[in-house]
Amino acid sequence: MADDKTLGRSLAPGPGPAPGAEREAGRPDQRGHAPALAREEPVGDAAVPRLELASWRERFGIVAGITTRGRDFSLGLWSEESVAQVMTRWRAVRTTFRPRFPGLVLAHQVHGTSVAWHAGGAEGWLIGDGQDGHATEARGLLLTVTVADCIPLYLTVPGRPLVALLHAGWRGTAGGILARGVELLARHAAVGPADIIMHCGVGICGACYEVGSEVIDKLGATPAAIGPGVRAGPRGSAHADLRALLAGQAAALGLGAVSVSPWCSAHDRAQFFSHRASGGRDGRMIAYLGLPLA
Repeated sequence: MADDKTLGRSLAPGPGPAPGAEREAGRPDQRGHAPALAREEPVGDAAVPRLELASWRERFGIVAGITTRGRDFSLGLWSEESVAQVMTRWRAVRTTFRPRFPGLVLAHQVHGTSVAWHAGGAEGWLIGDGQDGHATEARGLLLTVTVADCIPLYLTVPGRPLVALLHAGWRGTAGGILARGVELLARHAAVGPADIIMHCGVGICGACYEVGSEVIDKLGATPAAIGPGVRAGPRGSAHADLRALLAGQAAALGLGAVSVSPWCSAHDRAQFFSHRASGGRDGRMIAYLGLPLA
């Protein structure tokens, strides 16, 4: 297991998204401007090993990132690991972010499409049940989702204090959680989808994610008519690139710009937890997003 210093030196992205996703991520927005590249970069913090989107911090004043597996820093609350051990790590997260974020949101996720709106003024732990996405316009409220292959989706409206963080596995992707999150932001900000930008975060790449026919059907593709982000495999199986699929959904919804992380949670398992690569034995990271206090 790499320590923090080794982790900071050795972080190098794996194969990342499929070529289709890269083309989608680099498409110009509807005003003809190419989106700035966004990738997660190491943060030098011994207490909470993590990566953050420096470009979002610098351009929009937004804190957006993901924890890593440094020092076995698993944050999976609903797991077989000792609750005391996991909560010790969550308290380290809380201590690290508390000065800028008095409130922290988390929920028991169900691989659904429910996105919760969180009003301002809340402090402490805000624990929900059954939500796979969160949105807010409140400063000082850190949104989190738990991931270990599924894709964290970061959304914001540049120039407006509004963010949403979604957890998209194949069920959420097929069920339309992205459309739910976009509709919620557009309604609260009174803007159109073209004003919203999205980053597809660290998750499993298409080369590592083999799925069966039942998943292919739900994703809207078949081996006879493979859709974007799905590549046919033997005996009715296929490889699904969730980030390519989500980037395609974003284009169909008319989002202004999309970027895609180069990291694969399975290829880069030395840095990230991967449910698929570990055979279901691995821990969990959290993706986080918020508007810090001024």
